[in-house]
Amino acid sequence: QVQLEDTGGGLVQAGGSLRLSCATSGRIFSSAVMAWFRQAPGKEREFVAAMRWGVQRTMYADSVKGRFTISRGNANTAYLQMNSLKYDDTALYFCARGTDFTSTPTQYRDWGQGTQVTVSS
Repeated sequence: QVQLEDTGGGLVQAGGSLRLSCATSGRIFSSAVMAWFRQAPGKEREFVAAMRWGVQRTMYADSVKGRFTISRGNANTAYLQMNSLKYDDTALYFCARGTDFTSTPTQYRDWGQGTQVTVSS
């Protein structure tokens, strides 16, 4: 089973930026899908962004389009660049790995432990 480590969260003022990193224990194959989800207290886990690794096809939640960017690093690292952060972006952010290009969290098999992003208004 692939292990994922997501890092880079923190406290930032509204309008600021953060970059989250997701490091996997092995190489990310071209057929894999890397994704980011988030979960705020009392709410369900919510899709943020996904990338089909090999062709770098991406999709985003409407709430983050134009502000967040998912990208590739080296062979085993994915990033989520978050700009123009809003108070409502406050959540625990998780990276995930799967094989289906989908926004449905149950379709992802491997998950990171989460990294907290807190945006102050």
